[in-house]
Amino acid sequence: NQPTLSTLPTELHLLVSSHLTYPDALSLKHSSRHFYSLVYTGVNLKIEWLIERRRLHLDCPHDKKCELGSDMRFCRGSVRLLMKRRREHGECDTRQGGRGCLVYGTEICTFRRKRVGLLETTRRFIRRLGSSNVLVWWMCLAVIGALLAWFCLEVQKLHVQPLLL
Repeated sequence: NQPTLSTLPTELHLLVSSHLTYPDALSLKHSSRHFYSLVYTGVNLKIEWLIERRRLHLDCPHDKKCELGSDMRFCRGSVRLLMKRRREHGECDTRQGGRGCLVYGTEICTFRRKRVGLLETTRRFIRRLGSSNVLVWWMCLAVIGALLAWFCLEVQKLHVQPLLL
């Protein structure tokens, strides 16, 4: 039977948690009641994390409401978004010689999702609409036609007005 993290002695839990960055320690802390009472996510760990982000030229919370007192107050606002971006590998580098993967600590991030452009997003949206209902297509065409007609009338009004004066 293979030992898991939770079956290891508490001394090893403390040792492992002492080497974690703030986001990882916070995740471990909220994984069970045992780790909640054991894992340190205090002010020093938060400051170390912010200093490391500055060193790597990553975004840092720049609002004045960044409170270090508790995890709940600290993770409000921009810190929450920074941690979400980190989870999604949004700050990792996929090229050789870059920052690498900030989540797993590897030289190249192979987990980062490729950004989808506006054209691809539009195609996916249209495919979803097309598969759901043809009526939606006709409604979209009607709205586009109405907007185009309204725009043409407005342009025509602008060109006709100077002639009346």
